[in-house]
Amino acid sequence: MRRIQSHKLPCLHCQPHGFIKMVHHLIERCILFRMGRDDCMRTLAKHANIDPIVTLTVWDGLLKENKMFFQAYSRSILPSNVINGRSHETDNVDRYGRTQTLWRP
Repeated sequence: MRRIQSHKLPCLHCQPHGFIKMVHHLIERCILFRMGRDDCMRTLAKHANIDPIVTLTVWDGLLKENKMFFQAYSRSILPSNVINGRSHETDNVDRYGRTQTLWRP
């Protein structure tokens, strides 16, 4: 038998629809702060105690529903050196606007 718990915020197990809706809202707030996917996952894990796989799943669902928005958003958060065509050969920018430096020995 399942226990009904009372939480202030939706719980993934008790109220899955409300929990996903809350994560969706938090992702939108991260977007307002111009965060990429990985930054958003780290922030929600740290400050809202949300498992990164849940954030990733909701982010990917939003990406599928709003491809045009996320393409424009990714371009808008790219570093200015990439936008101006001066990308360094050691920089790697993925489709989410994350820059990863490739280390060479």
